[in-house]
Amino acid sequence: MEKEGEIHSGGQAQVMTFTEGQILLPLVRFALPVLAALFLQAMYGAVDLMIVGRFTEAGAVSAHVSAVTTGSQIMLTLTDLMASFAMGATILLGQQIGKGQARKGGETIGACIVLFACIGIVLTVFCVSGAGAIAGIMHAPPEAFALTTAYVRICGAGMLVIIAYNLIGSIFRGIGDSVTPLVTVAIACVFNIAGDLLLVAVFHMGTVGAAIATVGAQGLSVVISLFLMKKRMEQGRMPFTLERSHIRFQGEIMGRITRLGLPIAAQDLMVSVSFLIIQAIVNGLGVIPSAGVGVAEKVCAFIMLVPLAFMQSMSAFVAQNAGARCFDRAEKALRYGILMSLAVGTVMFYFSFFHGTSLALLFAKDMDVAAAGADYLKAYAIDCLLTPIFFCFIGFYNGIGMTRFVMLQGIVSAFCVRVPVSYIMSRRVPVSLFHIGLATPCSSSLQIIMGLICLARVKKRWKEGKT
Repeated sequence: MEKEGEIHSGGQAQVMTFTEGQILLPLVRFALPVLAALFLQAMYGAVDLMIVGRFTEAGAVSAHVSAVTTGSQIMLTLTDLMASFAMGATILLGQQIGKGQARKGGETIGACIVLFACIGIVLTVFCVSGAGAIAGIMHAPPEAFALTTAYVRICGAGMLVIIAYNLIGSIFRGIGDSVTPLVTVAIACVFNIAGDLLLVAVFHMGTVGAAIATVGAQGLSVVISLFLMKKRMEQGRMPFTLERSHIRFQGEIMGRITRLGLPIAAQDLMVSVSFLIIQAIVNGLGVIPSAGVGVAEKVCAFIMLVPLAFMQSMSAFVAQNAGARCFDRAEKALRYGILMSLAVGTVMFYFSFFHGTSLALLFAKDMDVAAAGADYLKAYAIDCLLTPIFFCFIGFYNGIGMTRFVMLQGIVSAFCVRVPVSYIMSRRVPVSLFHIGLATPCSSSLQIIMGLICLARVKKRWKEGKT
């Protein structure tokens, strides 16, 4: 018998199992490539903003930064929606592996291809035809309106590529392979940087160039991922085979993926919408606050990476153990994940609260924009101490299949706390981005409380033998 956490290779399926042996080391070993991949994914938007902010004509910097900020926030919302929905595939594949049914994965993936292709076509039409209306809803500043519309339209035209990019990553993580998504993302990130430098710095295409570079890089990642998957299946190094007959409408499998993934997607959508509302509120304050919050959000995309990596890793780890009914291991993984990510969160709190201006200047050379971003970052610094806890809760509940509870807590915290608090704070005179930003740690506190209450009920049910 192979040791727990070992990646089977050679002529065997390449799968990492988590249902026996150590917990902390395999969890960390799985999470590190996830963290690295998330870091590189965050580089997409960050590089766009950084290069646009540094290589655009001085008089147009704020407009281009605001356009990339608002446009990328819109696309991030849709991308996160699809990535969250694809978590249904991660969870289902993980549970199948835990139950010893890994070779059913071909049918699961075939159903995913059909399901996500249909969704991708709908979103492509929505983004391309409605880009102007979306920019209007977001209250894009007049100086940045046309640029925001162009960014959304270009990225929307590549929506099928973006969806495929996220689905393939979910498939690999579902079988316990977090290294392959890292490799493909790393290659794509290099090409994204090269594309930005060429189109923005050399050809001065600004926002349009940044959008084209982003979609092109993700398209390259999809091609590489499909090649690797095909190669490994031919070598018998995947736990399943994907045949043409699998790529068809399969109601039962699609229903299971939807029941698992839709609540996660709905939760992330509502949370993202709440942040879009905050962005719209700030956009109404002017182009400098709009650009400042955008810069702060890019910094936050990095400082929140560790808890996000543990959240995604927790889902795959707990899904396998839930499938094998190893509930004690799932609970221990939750504790380890919180402790590890909280330790890093404490360091992130210090830098975000006391050195926010230096962090903001990495993405914008305009001191007014950097100062606005630093003010907003102080509130996010507080959230660095809260996010590690509730993110691990989210990964845990996703893994055991309680995705509807994840949806509930996300929606309640977003629309009962985050949006109202940010709106109220925006009406205070003088307006402070720090006060508006406090809405986020307030909502995180509610999510932690709900997570703790639910955990007590889950543990009681496990002790009674109910699952």
